[in-house]
Amino acid sequence: MELASSDPVRPVGRGRKAQAAVRAATLAELLDRGYADLTVEGVAQRAGVHKTTVYRRWKNRESLVVDALAEHFATDIPIPDTGSVEGDLRALAQALVQSMTSPVGRAVQTAMLSDAGRLPEIAEARRGVLADRFRRAEPVVARAVERGELPADTDPAALFRTLAAPVYFRLLISADQVAEGAENAEDAEGVADETVRVALAAARAGALARARPVTDGEQA
Repeated sequence: MELASSDPVRPVGRGRKAQAAVRAATLAELLDRGYADLTVEGVAQRAGVHKTTVYRRWKNRESLVVDALAEHFATDIPIPDTGSVEGDLRALAQALVQSMTSPVGRAVQTAMLSDAGRLPEIAEARRGVLADRFRRAEPVVARAVERGELPADTDPAALFRTLAAPVYFRLLISADQVAEGAENAEDAEGVADETVRVALAAARAGALARARPVTDGEQA
């Protein structure tokens, strides 16, 4: 999804095209103004639709933001299959970096760190996204185990958390400047390579093993 321009646009009418324009405009307004200053009127003007068109589908600002973010979260992310666990993890890490540094990704992060992040619907959508990311890591780990690249008890969710955590820290906490675009690909690859090295080292050392059930004998 591309962010809507702040320049005047022609009316887009109704239907799916209008809905897509409204969602894109919502993310753009989140990035430019933040959740506190976002208004339905501002979104409608940016999208090139009348505000009644917005209210026909979304009852208020909260439902509009939730829908725009949910649509973004629902975007399919291909499961990499490069032939090696290192290549697969690098592809996942690069996709995460690119997503977070794109205009849409920055808008989503702005919303998550604002009052909008406390809306129950957005919190639920965020949990759903994390669960989906964990599921997508499962075939990557399964293939790596079959090739003998990772221990058999490697936990896919733990591996993805270890892969993603340094990316989130660098881009959200320490605020490293990794810009979008081909001219900044080297910076993005550097962040991805660093996090892959950490995740692989932990997994190969057995630090990311699935929790082993405690038996009755051990409890005694």
